[in-house]
Amino acid sequence: MQKIINIGLLFLSLSWVSIVTAQPFFVEDIRVEGLQRISAGTVFAALPINVGDKIAESELRLAMKALFRTGNFENIQIGRDADVLVVIVEERPSISEINIEGNKAIETDALLEGLKSSGLAEGQVFKRSTLEGIRLELQRQYVSQGRYDAEIEAEVIEEPRNRVVVDININEGSVAKIKHINIVGNKDFETSALLDMFELRASGGFSFITGVDKYSKEKLKGDIEKLESFYLNRGYIKFNIDSTQVAIGPNRDAVFITVNITEGDVFKVDKVELAGDIVLEEAIMRRFLLVRKGQIFSQRRITATEEILVKQLGAKGFTFAKVNGIPEVDEEEKTVAIKFFVDPSKRTYVRRINFRGNTKTIDEVLRREMRQMEAAPADSSKVELSRVRLERLGFFKEVKVETPEVPGSDDLIDVEYTVEEQHSGSIGASIGYADGSGMVIGANLQQNNFLGSGNNVGVSINTSKYQTQYRFNYRNPYYTEDGVSRGFSLYFRKADLDEINISSYNTDTYGANVSFGYPLSEIERLNYSLGFTHTEITTGSFVVHEIKGSPLPVSSIDQYVFRETLDENGNPTLPTEEELGGIPEPVFDLGEDHDFFKDVATGFINRFGDIYNNYIFSASWVRSTLNRGQLATRGASKRLSLEVSLPGSDLEFYKMIFDGQLFVPLTRKMTLRMHAQIGFGEGYGDTDELPFYKNFFAGGFRSIRGYQSNSLGPRSTNPSLYAIVEGGDTSTNADDQYILGPDGKFHSITLSGRPDPFGGNVSIESGVEILFPLPFIKDQRSVQTVFFLDGGNVFDTDCGELQQACSNVNLSEMRYAVGLGLTWITAMGPLTFSLAKPFHYDDVDRRKTFQFSLGTGF
Repeated sequence: MQKIINIGLLFLSLSWVSIVTAQPFFVEDIRVEGLQRISAGTVFAALPINVGDKIAESELRLAMKALFRTGNFENIQIGRDADVLVVIVEERPSISEINIEGNKAIETDALLEGLKSSGLAEGQVFKRSTLEGIRLELQRQYVSQGRYDAEIEAEVIEEPRNRVVVDININEGSVAKIKHINIVGNKDFETSALLDMFELRASGGFSFITGVDKYSKEKLKGDIEKLESFYLNRGYIKFNIDSTQVAIGPNRDAVFITVNITEGDVFKVDKVELAGDIVLEEAIMRRFLLVRKGQIFSQRRITATEEILVKQLGAKGFTFAKVNGIPEVDEEEKTVAIKFFVDPSKRTYVRRINFRGNTKTIDEVLRREMRQMEAAPADSSKVELSRVRLERLGFFKEVKVETPEVPGSDDLIDVEYTVEEQHSGSIGASIGYADGSGMVIGANLQQNNFLGSGNNVGVSINTSKYQTQYRFNYRNPYYTEDGVSRGFSLYFRKADLDEINISSYNTDTYGANVSFGYPLSEIERLNYSLGFTHTEITTGSFVVHEIKGSPLPVSSIDQYVFRETLDENGNPTLPTEEELGGIPEPVFDLGEDHDFFKDVATGFINRFGDIYNNYIFSASWVRSTLNRGQLATRGASKRLSLEVSLPGSDLEFYKMIFDGQLFVPLTRKMTLRMHAQIGFGEGYGDTDELPFYKNFFAGGFRSIRGYQSNSLGPRSTNPSLYAIVEGGDTSTNADDQYILGPDGKFHSITLSGRPDPFGGNVSIESGVEILFPLPFIKDQRSVQTVFFLDGGNVFDTDCGELQQACSNVNLSEMRYAVGLGLTWITAMGPLTFSLAKPFHYDDVDRRKTFQFSLGTGF
């Protein structure tokens, strides 16, 4: 109130001046009154009058209009005090804060952006005249989502220092449901077939779950475009959308959509020509024309041809080339002549290549993947190949590329790559869980992009329920500038394989290797390595026959183990005293060279010992066109690898593995993945079989889900025990008991439990997956969900006589499972789980419906 009184008194004091200003005068000074937030300089900058100017009433009116145009003032008065020009202003309040409450369907940031475009934002001048426009803008945003009953209320709260707070309260209401969609005017296609293309659907079925019956203006626009494309791609060049009517029910909760169309006639292509500045040989360019004479007109083919021609021109340095396919319609003959106009523009060169977003990875790592060079002619295919190579590194979620023109030049461009980095390893202490391995605890540094250098470095000390491992590995993918890689590793591993469903034995292994890799092309690579491995096998007292033959003496207890045989009825038979050649000596007196053990079947350790020093040579050929290093969705990969122990090793063997996968797009969001792995191993030279600890295993993650890890394939042969029978003959020493029963025969018991998986020398695994996005997750780049069908098994070309579930390759013995899987790249490492339903399995197979892993790779 006091402000109004002060301004009123000032107006009265200057009232006589207004009359005087009718006469021209020279301005000796300018005084501004009433300013609070706005600086005097802002007023002087907008005022078209300067000191020394001679002004009249017309100049004052122009000055007032100029100040009002700034939008900063509610009222303006200009008067004269002697030769001083006096400007009295009343500022409009500024917006100190905008509060939005009640919004859920549209994010606050999106609403604020819409308000900003309408002139309402924090820090700006508040105009009451725009308040209603703001309410209408918010209403429009909600109507576009089908929320016709949304209510918007705005309240303005005054604050000190000429500021206001705008509170906006929203009642979003509900999305109107589509009750009916109709297409009128179609003759050649059924309405139901056309509506099947629409994303929007009328209520019914599972629409309450999928939400396809919720009206959206943007979705309807997309469906109309699909309808137009459908007809234009089938020769209906004169197709037209006559009108689209959207009617709202009386309660504003129902929508009725009617689309009126005119189909027209089907047109065929009569002639295809190239025109314009054809800088390449016309014969070469014609190879890329997808449109042919006699075809039914298709807008899709014309668009695809334009893109291919532009790409070919871009590969020759014409980055800004344009190709437009213009149809000339002959309505009488129902034909179309298509002329492709080529505008190559000038040949362009790359001035500079820039990288953005690589906050961790150094520029050199990105720059060495470039196939487009600076100062060279621009080649769009090389620019794109460079982008793909960056994505294949696995360091980035996404890589984008732009080619802006250099200002002031019509033949120079810059190439700008924008990357978004993602987790490519872990550092520090780790705790995780892997199905089949149990709790994994360790301290590790494992980085595929160590300190942003692009090098792979790993130092780990990990322990789980079945193994303790110490490992150091290093790999430089650019040991030379040509892309030759070099790496080496040192490791020690102590494993109890009985803990992961493998026959009871322990391995102590240490070794080292050095590896090199050579690029054969942009998508092919040859790798090889040479290393040394020391392996020591430790077995328990009752080790299976395939590892160690029986019967053998047992030093810790007064029993023998032997290979059990079956009679014609499948019942176990026991050797008699006569079969053994008499009553054996007391237990502690027997040794392995006793006649009692001469005819015993021998196991691998009996023949080759339990300590092996092997020199291993490995080689692999890799061909990959995958679009990403992790969670790929496009492309294919093949890998053929060979591992062979060199002559002079304690064991001589080899293993070959082929691994391949192919991604086929089904829709814009869904992809089909097919994968297969085939492995074979065998001994050579003095080693007549693949060492048992190098066998193939199947089941679990990265294999056949729905089955326990390493649980499929051939089983080992359980040992049996000669047991002391009550009443049997004994020596004078109670501890030196014989094993002859009172019936004059030797007796045995069979070890309890199912036979353990033993693995085999042949592995076949395959699968089909459908990759699909999860709803409600915006960033799908770190998440991959799949429906899968897995199949496979392990076989052996030389099964033991008593081995269970062992056969040569037989596709009828394949095991299968279907289910749902998810992988999520987190800061702790990949989180993976699967929910599977096994089928075509055997009773001996160990099935597992739910499997998951966190913090460790597979």
